[in-house]
Amino acid sequence: MTAATSPDRTGVVIVGSVTADVTTFSTRLPARGETILGDEFTLMLGGKGANQAVAAGRSGARTSFVGCVGDDLFHDLVVDGLSEAGVDLSHLRTVPGPTGIAHIRVDASAQNDIVMVPLANAALSTEQIDAALEALAPSTSVLLTQLETPSALTAHITARARERGMTVILDPAPAAPLDDAVWASIDIVTPNETEASVLSGLEVTDADSAALAGRWFLDRGVGAAVITLAGQGSCVVTAAGASVIPPFPVEAVDTTAAGDAYAGYLGAALANGWELTDAVRLATAAGALAVTKQGASPSLPQRAEVDAFLAAREAH
Repeated sequence: MTAATSPDRTGVVIVGSVTADVTTFSTRLPARGETILGDEFTLMLGGKGANQAVAAGRSGARTSFVGCVGDDLFHDLVVDGLSEAGVDLSHLRTVPGPTGIAHIRVDASAQNDIVMVPLANAALSTEQIDAALEALAPSTSVLLTQLETPSALTAHITARARERGMTVILDPAPAAPLDDAVWASIDIVTPNETEASVLSGLEVTDADSAALAGRWFLDRGVGAAVITLAGQGSCVVTAAGASVIPPFPVEAVDTTAAGDAYAGYLGAALANGWELTDAVRLATAAGALAVTKQGASPSLPQRAEVDAFLAAREAH
């Protein structure tokens, strides 16, 4: 499976969420009702949509972002972070009120939990989406979206992108039930093992169970399922069968944005006409590099880093 390869349509558009990420780092996470002392605190650009846009931008792809930011003190944090990654912000709308917030806690083993409060993200509208996709269609072959925006919009986003000939990628996080009609408008779905389990009702723990869950998505009209299995790599399921793309073992520091690095690089590679399995391998390398650094957007790697990482692994 490849995206459109026209030299005029190599862009990727991300429709999704943007937040100011408030992150604390501590040896362990507190128990219910407990207060503990942390080691570090950061405040930076985040949100699955914005992170994926930054990743795609840093990959070198022509990247546009569609979303909403508040007119509060976090506005410039968002705009500056996206702009520095080369993301086109023509379709980022500033709305009255606060920017979305994500409260992230990270422990010494690099595991995290997150509470995301949508706020300005709830203002995303069908009119904004339609105007953006109409303007971007001549130059854009891939649309990437997630589930941190209002769920009622997911069907609209995917259907409109499909109508404009775009390859539609859904990162179904946070996992939430979708109407069967939505699945039929998705070319590639990219859940992790937990999300695949929630959505399919099948327990996903390894490549074999991931292949079964992948078939669940294909049976509902999805073109391909790419299920990430952390240290076990990625299971790619298409009508031709299932295959596993192996992981790149690294020492993890913070896993917060690993999935976003993966999604952004996957979308960017497909927009440039890469075959799916090759794009997954590139995405796997980007995700591996992301877990070696703290924070969400700061951990998203530049393309030169990913290429050097792959070259070093191939040399061994």
